Amino acid sequence: MGSVRNLLWAAGRKRLMAVCVLLLSAIVLAGLCAPFLAPHDPEFVDLTNKLADPSTEFPLGTDQLGRCVLSRLLYGTQVSLSLALLIVGSCLLIGLVIGCLAGYAGGKTDSLVMRCCDAILAIPSLILAISLIAIWGAGWKQMAIALVVVQSVYYARFIRGLVSNLRQQTYIIAARVSGTSPFRLITRHIIPNLLPSLLTVVTLEIGWVIMDISALSFIGLGVQSPTPEWGAMINEGKSFIRSHPRLILTPGFVIFCVVALLNLLGEMLGEKKGMVKSFRKGGAR
Repeated sequence: MGSVRNLLWAAGRKRLMAVCVLLLSAIVLAGLCAPFLAPHDPEFVDLTNKLADPSTEFPLGTDQLGRCVLSRLLYGTQVSLSLALLIVGSCLLIGLVIGCLAGYAGGKTDSLVMRCCDAILAIPSLILAISLIAIWGAGWKQMAIALVVVQSVYYARFIRGLVSNLRQQTYIIAARVSGTSPFRLITRHIIPNLLPSLLTVVTLEIGWVIMDISALSFIGLGVQSPTPEWGAMINEGKSFIRSHPRLILTPGFVIFCVVALLNLLGEMLGEKKGMVKSFRKGGAR
């Protein structure tokens, strides 16, 4: 009975994973094909059609400036996802360099790097990002740099722990004794063994970064108008929450769906969930 139950659970899990991948692929494809799918220019202002209800011409209506909401959502998918991938990719690269250096070297180097990470982790990441953007000025570039600076330490600390464990494995010790250089040892033996765990973490963190981007854009520190972005669209529509709630519900629903799908997929990809949870609890977020 238990084996049958496990088989049904595994089959259901595979189907759910396939659905998540399919829906995420559809969203990404819609963003990539935005120039062909969008019925209007997302930045075109037409005050004669402001706050128009959904129609055949404007399937999701228009905003307070007469811009097509559907077009802005489609182009906003490009902006939000590309920024999230850029930030997560940069954090991963920096985290790999720092984490591998600290985890493999050990000793004083490891202690120094980790104390620097602890100092940054002592401050909630979003608060620190807001402080940096306040110094550098608002804009998507400043936002991206600030998020990379404050979130790279999560990756560095997580990867350092993995590398420290792998360094004690028999095949790593044998390769080191045989005269393999540290660079070759890290690139050929250590990093390939990190990929399954990193894939899970990256999938989960893309959702977190999308929420951070939306939050910073919502308060006016991220993507600036008239560039379409989900958080900025919520900010622009908050004044009409009573009369036209669709202006904030539509982009909010898209954010919810994307983040939920990414979290579901990440949880299902993670075979070692304790490691993922340790990453998420590595500091105040």
